[in-house]
Amino acid sequence: MTPITQNTHPLLRPGGLGLSLINQGLTDQLAIEEAIEIAQSNGRSIIKQLITDGIISSRELAETASQEYGIPLFNLRTYDPQHLPTDALSEQFILENNVLPIFKRGKRLFVATSDPTQPATIDKVRFKTGLMVDAVLVEEDLLQEYISRATEGTNQSLEDLLDEELDSFDLDVDEQIDNEPEESGGEGIDDAPVVKYVNKILLDAIKLGASDIHFEPYEKKYRVRFRIDGMLHEKAHPPANIAPRVSSRLKVMSRMNIAERRVPQDGRIKLVLSRNRAIDFRVNTCPTLYGEKVVLRVLDSSAAQLGVDALGMDPDQQSIFMDAIEKPYGMILVTGPTGSGITVTLYTALNHLNKPEVNISTAEDPVEIQVAGINQVNVNPKTGLTFAEALRAFLRQDPDIVMVGEIRDLETAEIGVKAAQTGHLVLSTLHTNNAAQTLSRLSNMGVPAFNIASSVNLILAQRLARKLCEHCKEPSELAHDALLKEGFTKDDLQEDFTVYQAKGCPKCANGYKGRIGLFELMPVSEEMGRVLLSGANAMEIQVQADKEGFKDLRASGLGKIKAGLTSLEEINRVTKD
Repeated sequence: MTPITQNTHPLLRPGGLGLSLINQGLTDQLAIEEAIEIAQSNGRSIIKQLITDGIISSRELAETASQEYGIPLFNLRTYDPQHLPTDALSEQFILENNVLPIFKRGKRLFVATSDPTQPATIDKVRFKTGLMVDAVLVEEDLLQEYISRATEGTNQSLEDLLDEELDSFDLDVDEQIDNEPEESGGEGIDDAPVVKYVNKILLDAIKLGASDIHFEPYEKKYRVRFRIDGMLHEKAHPPANIAPRVSSRLKVMSRMNIAERRVPQDGRIKLVLSRNRAIDFRVNTCPTLYGEKVVLRVLDSSAAQLGVDALGMDPDQQSIFMDAIEKPYGMILVTGPTGSGITVTLYTALNHLNKPEVNISTAEDPVEIQVAGINQVNVNPKTGLTFAEALRAFLRQDPDIVMVGEIRDLETAEIGVKAAQTGHLVLSTLHTNNAAQTLSRLSNMGVPAFNIASSVNLILAQRLARKLCEHCKEPSELAHDALLKEGFTKDDLQEDFTVYQAKGCPKCANGYKGRIGLFELMPVSEEMGRVLLSGANAMEIQVQADKEGFKDLRASGLGKIKAGLTSLEEINRVTKD
């Protein structure tokens, strides 16, 4: 073990939590130092990083911290979240500072925290409330669960929101926009209830893990829907007459022209939740019969910073993927429909490769995830900045790695292939149904088979399947014959595994919570190259892939069923032809 000096992080100094964990044999100094470095680079809490990395359990960390700092350990399970005094602190403050008020008696407030290394947080609570504050220590995973349950809800009335501090979010928008009343139709874009309501919707979408927010006007109603784990859910029904005011507010926030309602517009919102976390929204408006529909795509860069392990690949697939992205040259193509997680997969690879000694450039339409250290370009066909033009420019700027958002035409494909053949690693996407069809698509575009065989290293097709809720999933009684028809083999059925089905509980959405990737990886081997050079079609390419033993999407999904991660119904929804 490296000697601990006074120049190390405070956690590793005498009396520090990290040193206590090491002395108790719960971890080692190298693991602590790596967690500190990752947490600091990502702006995360070190406590959260230690738990996320699996270095130590939430319970062990809380027990050690309680002994080290002399703060009593409290069991949150003994409290009903509906009875917590959350009115003592605003939802914004609770979420920003990762604290939860649990009991109030007179002028004394008891607050739960999982991070005793940040005493300034308790001081902020004292200043905010004007009360005497006592801290108790709780497990990080329990704290997150109770914060989520205590701050749920989007259907508050506009009047109820007047007293909340939602308008104190730091929105990276220019509010000083001159709009004459006749241009805006007399709508109050600075109407305080609407401002607060829109902020509330954005906050709830982030808390619930939504990927998209839909604001939809109809003749007699107005609804807000969230896309959570790939499925849309109705979350709010505000009064129909506020639809123009909501759309105007969103257009101001995203720097659009609020006087223009006849054509679609695109914009972007940056919502700063705390000093260490900001969320971007990509905004699009579209005129409909009864007003403008506004859709926001939630762009959380932290989703692509979880590491390759979080994608959900099998160990053999992960090994193939890592081998491909660590090659100095060649092309990697990721394919799947919109919303299948291909952007996250690409950026997970780029994050792994993003080092000071490497020059990475990307061309996207538009840039969804902003990453420091990567040169990102928004393509703009109206000005002539196409994928092909951006790619040409990259090749004159001494690149090592290039990412092209999508190969849409022969010109882009040819430049990408040439780059892959001349010492560059090229990552891109194609919208096809599986890996075999991707190679056929390149041929159909006009790329010669010998160029495909010599440049493409790996084809990766993927889908996202909803994960079963761990709290309520239940065994599904299916006959062996039924399982065989679904694709399981006789050898599979001899293994000891349970097929589960969704049930539903307050902690999930219809029995599912979160998503996991299904992957089909097809390296272009020498034999596959010979098949391509023979002019093979997609079916013949798939036959060769089967001979080489690569799992297709269906097989990957059946593996997730055997692991108890998802249901047969979900895999059928995602993969069955």
